[in-house]
Order: sequence, then C-alpha cells, then structure tokens
Amino acid sequence: MPLPPAPLYLDTADAVDRFLSGLTGVRALALDTEGASFHRFVDRIYLLQLSTLHHEAVIDPLPIGTPSRLGTLLEDRTVEVVLHDADYDLRLLHQDYGWRVTHLFDTRVAAQLLGIRAFGLAALLEQFFSVKLDKKHQRADWSMRPLTADMLDYAAQDTRHLLALRDRLHDELERKGRLHWAREEFARAEGTRWDTDGADPAFLRLKGARDLTRRELARLRELVQWRDGIAAELDRATFRVAGNEVLLDLARSAPTTREALFGVKGFPRGMN
Repeated sequence: MPLPPAPLYLDTADAVDRFLSGLTGVRALALDTEGASFHRFVDRIYLLQLSTLHHEAVIDPLPIGTPSRLGTLLEDRTVEVVLHDADYDLRLLHQDYGWRVTHLFDTRVAAQLLGIRAFGLAALLEQFFSVKLDKKHQRADWSMRPLTADMLDYAAQDTRHLLALRDRLHDELERKGRLHWAREEFARAEGTRWDTDGADPAFLRLKGARDLTRRELARLRELVQWRDGIAAELDRATFRVAGNEVLLDLARSAPTTREALFGVKGFPRGMN
C-alpha cells in the first residue's frame, strides 16, 4: 500500500480559510481533536484534524484562534460529521468555540451497537482494513510547539480512514436493522456540551471520598483546593502535582509533622 501524502498543516487564518472554502459541497467529513489533559490543568483543543474523501489537513488553532468556517461546516445539518468516541471531542468543541455538531456519526457507538467488543479505533481499523495505527505519540504534549512532521502524521491517522469505516459500519447497521438505534444515539449525543456544573462538589466525586468521615471530608476538600490551585498556577495536570489517592491518604492520616507529611507515599518531594 503506498504511503499517504503528508497532511496539510494549516497555521494561518488565510490558509485555513482557503482550505475550508474549498470544501463547498462536501457532505461528509471526519474530525478529531487533540487536547493535552495528560499535561495541562485546563484542557483545550490544540489541534483539529480533518479529512474528506479528497482532502486531509491538520489545523493549528493556537496561532489563529477560532476557525469560524469550520464551525459553520460542523453546524450544517447537511454535512455529516464523523468522529470516533465523540463525547470528549464534542465537549471540547463546545467549551472552546461554542460549536454544536448537528449531524453526527460516531463510529465507536456504531461498533458497539453491532456487538463488536474491540471497539477502539485502532482495533476497528485493523479488523476492517488491516491498518495498524502507530501509538507512539499517544501521550504527547500537543500544547508544545513546534510539532514534528512525525507528530502531525500521527494526528492525521485518526481521521484518515474514518469515512471508510463509517461506510462499513453504516452498511452493517442497515443490514442488521439497527441503523435507527444508531441515529437515536447520535441525535442524543449532538446535545453534548461542556458542563461545569455538577450535583456534588468536585472533591466528593473522587473515588473513595464517600467512605470518609465528615472530618476527613473537610480535610479532603481543603486538600483538593490546595492541589488544584497549584496545578492551575503551573498549568499542569492535577495528578502531576498529587494524585487523588495521595489526597485521600492525607485526609485520613492528617499528618501533623513535616516528617509524617513526607512519609505519605506519593506526596510530591518538591513541596516545602
């Protein structure tokens, strides 16, 4: 199989507008986003990957801001937007740009409705097309610049075969009489948005928090605020400051000396 051409890397507003204006008449596009939740405190979109039947591009929103023409495409009900495991992408698109996809096809949901047990994108592409995805940049920090050509090609992989995968799954859903199930799920997902409101404060949603006493919960609340404040200041993922298990251990043990504090497994040694 010949190697695919290198994806277009678009990092100026003019280049993005020229590319997107050339998609007039497109009725289906594959989309993916790259965030940096493994590295940053507040996640956001650092790359947008886009494929149609005849086009492939990686859009860098950092130097250009909101690519408005793309939002117009995604909110056009005549354009089917194909994503894999769309939930988090939809939340980021809403958080960063206020966009809501209006005609969704989620290949993960489609695969699950067909009873496919290995429904990750890599497994599906290998099953249907004998394509093996390279995972070496799976935890890359996409907020860093410049990006290497290797990283850009890795990012483009996630949409390169999505339209063909959509067609295979769509046909199988139709053959099994389950397409209407999928359409109901897609329509429900189209309302997904970034929700900052929760029924419980964040510290109560930590696994194991509800097993603590009221006094321990009060400590945990303060510890989470302390940890998240440092993470926000450093723009670092919270677990890179202190993991949830460390905070739970501190809430239970309530160390009163420096020695006891640093004796808690996992407590960051750089803290004074």
